[in-house]
Amino acid sequence: MTKLVGLSGSLRKASYNTALLRAAAELAPSGVELAVRTVHGIPLYDGDLEAASGIPAAVAELKDAIAAADGLLLATPEYNSSIPGVFKNAIDWLSRPTSAEIARVFGGKPVALIGASPGGFGTVSSQAAWLPVLRTLGTRPWFEGRLLVSQANKAFDANGALVDAKVREQLEKFVAGFAAFAASQRK
Repeated sequence: MTKLVGLSGSLRKASYNTALLRAAAELAPSGVELAVRTVHGIPLYDGDLEAASGIPAAVAELKDAIAAADGLLLATPEYNSSIPGVFKNAIDWLSRPTSAEIARVFGGKPVALIGASPGGFGTVSSQAAWLPVLRTLGTRPWFEGRLLVSQANKAFDANGALVDAKVREQLEKFVAGFAAFAASQRK
């Protein structure tokens, strides 16, 4: 069984990126489990809070889930042509407190990027902005596929179901390809 964690970088209840991950989980091939997670419950990073209280429970639980997974699928919104602050904040918490912890959670971890936006360019700028962060964390990005869902308000219905057949087909191929890559990189 190949285990993937899909992390949505949006707090919106009707997030297109969370909906994209739910669709990805439904379309995952046999033998692949994709657990959908969000950044809800992760406070703003504050070194004083960390010193006084340690790593918040929501962060510790997510760190353990990512560390145990074969791969990490980031579903990134795009805000002002870059990474959403809440998403980067979550990754910052996940990399605390030491370089040994970064290696445990992210070191050599296969990572792929997807994203959905109501705009015409999908999340091309946000996905590009993630690359230096992923490099710094020592991940192993998967570059064989790319999924940028533009006009997301038309790709999903009011209930968050993926209704665009072309995007659905692309997503199914993307998830299968990334899962195969993640499985091939197992330590």
